[in-house]
Order: sequence, then structure tokens, then C-alpha cells
Amino acid sequence: MMTRRNLLQAGAALGMGAVVGGAASAQALKVQNSTGEFMKTKGNIDRDAALPMNETGNGKRYRPSSRMGLGGLAAGNGFNTISSDEEILQMLNAAWDSGVRYFDTAPFYGLSLSERRFGDLLRNKNRDDYVLSSKVGRLLTPSAEPLPKRWHWANHSPFHYRYDYSAAGTRRSVEDTLHRIGVSSLDIVFIHDLSPQNSDFGDDWLKYFDEAVNGAMPELTKMREEGMIKAWGLGINTSHAVSKTLDVADPDIFLLALQYSILDHQEALDKTFPLLDERDISVVVGAPLNGGFLAGRDRFNYSSFIPEEMKTKFAAINDVAGKYGIDIKTAALQFAEAPSTVSAIIPGARTAQQVNENIASMKVEIPEAFWSELKTKNLIAQNAPTGS
Repeated sequence: MMTRRNLLQAGAALGMGAVVGGAASAQALKVQNSTGEFMKTKGNIDRDAALPMNETGNGKRYRPSSRMGLGGLAAGNGFNTISSDEEILQMLNAAWDSGVRYFDTAPFYGLSLSERRFGDLLRNKNRDDYVLSSKVGRLLTPSAEPLPKRWHWANHSPFHYRYDYSAAGTRRSVEDTLHRIGVSSLDIVFIHDLSPQNSDFGDDWLKYFDEAVNGAMPELTKMREEGMIKAWGLGINTSHAVSKTLDVADPDIFLLALQYSILDHQEALDKTFPLLDERDISVVVGAPLNGGFLAGRDRFNYSSFIPEEMKTKFAAINDVAGKYGIDIKTAALQFAEAPSTVSAIIPGARTAQQVNENIASMKVEIPEAFWSELKTKNLIAQNAPTGS
């Protein structure tokens, strides 16, 4: 008889696909399917979905209720991979049916495509039943010309963008997002890509940061005080702007992409997280699978260049995971969700199967011995929380 536990174990054992770097690398970095037990409940959990939840309403800074969310980059045809509206809607419905109640998107993802597709699901749901975040910093303008090929978006919506971190631009961006999604409010607004890693900025990023200090940051604080949003922060791929923002403003939450994963986390643990903990500011972890690398994709942190040290570390962790009957993606997702500083992780997905695999990974019980062995072999930091 197929029990609920067996069904979850089967879901966790879904195929992982090809792994980095062609046939030779795929053989060297083979991903093992998970055979772990159903994960023990941790804290306040929605019993139907069996996904971890945050405690809310305790007077602290705002945190999304769900610790397992969904990132919207793939819904914007990210990485130049084309998905149909129907395929993305199936994926979104699978996420909802699996208990996901936190959805993150951005105007930049497909130049409104991701927001519109998220709206296909969310505009038909009770607004109080989910958490929604989007981003500001880019205003979209109509254009039939495609963006240069250096950008990630295939068949994006007929817009270009311009940067605007002013107060007026921030308020307009929020209003435009609400129109595109078809909802009445956002819970969280992230100021997007204020970082030297932004290839549009480079050394000029501080000019844009100063514009946000005088524009977007006080405007979002005002919107929070007015009750228009519940929280704001920055959505960034490097840590450069974290301490600078804390010096001049009062954010609630940061979306940190590419900064906390099972492969790369020491700086966040030693520097970024302690800064935020002092102020009760939480972190949403973006790209917990290093842009798909830990799920077997031929890319690392949104790039086709994969550092050799990361291939080596992947293989070593994967060997240990195989020994314990789990897969590296399951370990990676649970690792990213474990710190108390983290209020949510938002792995992306393009298909319903990918969503189901991610959800199944959160329901696998990983033995403490696995994490201990990783620490003994210096494959994860000694001070890394593991949730065990």
C-alpha cells in the first residue's frame, strides 16, 4: 500500500537529470537519489503541507510566514530558456498545491513576464493566504527591440528598462507591479541589484546607492509606516551594500542571492548574519542551489563558468550524501534553510516536477551523522547551523 511517507520518499527520489560539464563531468559528479526518511517536524509547521513555518506576531520585525518559498526568475524565461504560459502556470499550481505560500518575483525577470505569470495564479487567491514580494529600481518602458543577448531573458515582454531609485520612481514601480500581477498589495519590497556585481553599474554603483539612500529607502519606510507594505530591504547578489544600508536606514529583511549555500557560506556566517542578527533583520536566501548547479545544471551562480574548486567540493559532498542515501540537492536546500537568521529560501523552478522535487527535499530526514561528517572533512563550516 502506498502510504503518505512512501509517497514523499518517492517524490524525493525523482530523477535529477544531467550534472555539470557533459558526460565526463556528469559521471564524476553523479547525483544520488534520496532515500531518506520523512523529515521530522521542526517548530510551527503547517501539518497539511509539512513545510517549515516562521513564528509570527511576536512583536519582532516582519518575517514571511512560510520558510519555503518560490523564486520567480525562471518564470521570466531566465537563462534564455523558453517556457510557455501554460507550463509556468502548471508549475505555480504545483507549488500552491504543495503548500508554498511565499512567492518572490521582480519587474526585471523577463521584463514583466514573471510578474504577469505569477498573477495568473495569485490574482485568483485570497490575498491574506500568501506572502508576495517584488522589487524596485528598474522602470519598464515599451520597446519592440529585444535586449542585448548578454541578458538572461528569452522571448521577454516588449519592454526595456531604465534605473530609477528615486522616491517617485519607487512608488511608481510598486504601483506598476500591482497592476501587472493584478493584486492589491505587496508584503515585501526589495531594492534590486544595488551592487558592484551589477554589470550595468560596475564602479558607479555607489552613485545609484546614494540615489536610493535619498529616494527609495525613505519612500519605502514611509510606505511601511502607511501600512502599504509590511517590510522592505535590499535584493542583492553580493554583500557590499548590507552594512552601508544599516548605517543610513532601517530595513526589515534582505534577499541575499548567491551568498549562502552549502558550497559557499563562510562570509555570510562570520560577517553578514551577525550584523543582521544585532538588528533582528532576517534573510531570504536566493539561489540556494547556486543558480542550478546543485540541481545538476551546467551553470554556477548564473554563469556558464564553473570554478574547479566548486566542482571538486560538489563531488566531495555528493560522495558523502550518497553514503547516507540522500542527494546533494536535498542537503543543499535544508542547509540553506537551517540558520535562525534565515526566514525563507526561494529556490526557483520551471516545471511542476522541479517544484515537487524541491518540496520533497524539505521532507527528508537527514541524519546528524551526515552533517558531522561534512564538518569533519571541512566541507561545510564548523559553525554552520544544520537544523539537526
